[in-house]
Amino acid sequence: MRPSTLRPTAWLRSPRYPYVSGALLAVLAAVEVLHGRITSATVLATLPPVVVPLLWRRREPRTGLLVVPAALLNTLFRPEMLLTVAVAGVMGLYTLARHRVLHPALLLGAGIAGSLLVNAGHLAMGVYDLGGKAPALGADGSLSYFTESFVLAVGVVATVGVADAFRSREESRLAREAAQRELIAMERRHAAAAERAAIARELHDIVAHSVSVIAVQAETATYTTPDLSPAARDGFQQIAGSARSALAELRRLLTVLRADDTGADAEAAPVAPQPTLDSLDELLAAHRSAGGEVELRTEGTRPAVLPPSLELTAYRIVQEALTNARRHARGAKVTVWLGYDPSVLRLSVADDGPGPAPAAEPRAGGHGLSGMRERASLLGGRVSWGAAGPGGGFLIEAELPVRTAADRPVDTAKGGHG
Repeated sequence: MRPSTLRPTAWLRSPRYPYVSGALLAVLAAVEVLHGRITSATVLATLPPVVVPLLWRRREPRTGLLVVPAALLNTLFRPEMLLTVAVAGVMGLYTLARHRVLHPALLLGAGIAGSLLVNAGHLAMGVYDLGGKAPALGADGSLSYFTESFVLAVGVVATVGVADAFRSREESRLAREAAQRELIAMERRHAAAAERAAIARELHDIVAHSVSVIAVQAETATYTTPDLSPAARDGFQQIAGSARSALAELRRLLTVLRADDTGADAEAAPVAPQPTLDSLDELLAAHRSAGGEVELRTEGTRPAVLPPSLELTAYRIVQEALTNARRHARGAKVTVWLGYDPSVLRLSVADDGPGPAPAAEPRAGGHGLSGMRERASLLGGRVSWGAAGPGGGFLIEAELPVRTAADRPVDTAKGGHG
């Protein structure tokens, strides 16, 4: 049995609870009838409507509209009130208030009125020993005849108040959970947008470098290449001009992204060289200097040329995986594996730490794993994570298509920004 099922609140929320409690009430009613040798046809006739509808009170709360009047009617003909009727009446009234079948004020008014009617009926039926005399209101001790209605009214007020308080608390809990879910969803959307912006900036640095090289080569070709025809010279100049225009447009587009993060103009932001797979040695050395243990394994032959965007994405995935290992599996050994193939780059990062936690995004203190997925998706690849094996540990795996990253245009619907 799971620990959560041992909590009283968990049992009360169980779908079996109404049937079990209703069955226990039915048994209690049978015991009281047999032990008290009750033969009154009216009492026996009103007892089933008091108990049986409670079996379906959660599925159909309006059954309380039958239970409570039947309980009051049974009490009218059985002044000493059976314990079954008292418990069932409270359960029926609680159900009506808990599910707001009627407004609490209306329930209170109807319950108190019913209590007064039962008390008045007992007085009219001569239940109290008055020596054959009718009670004289205003005489000494006359108020004691209405103690019954007072006690019943207090029970009604207490039951409705408790039920309404529980309902308010439940509504507050559900509202908090909904707000928490919305906050988490908003944070994830924000993290995804921030990650796409970071990817766009990094791709800008890569593309800007290549375009600037094209501009310089086209510009200098007119001076370093002898015997160029006027048409060829004009062609090189047009290429250089187009490259410079494309570079300026890239920087203008990036201004919006960088201004959101720093509030500064993108032109003033330094353009740093982006890391590649050759930078992995420095990354692993940094991990070791922080007290971590890491090993790099490779398989296959690395292609002579890999798209810069693919190398950057692979580097960032390994970087985030090592950060994740330091944060959640301090002291664990990490193994980084790279598998080279002409059409796809495969990589995995595994540690021998405690393994993933049972959460929607395991072992992610922020949104690093979502960022990995965004980067891989941009290249048409995929990222997955989970337990490294039966003995524990955490594993992150990625597949990044080489051909798609090099040849296929970026799908703007998936977050490409140029």
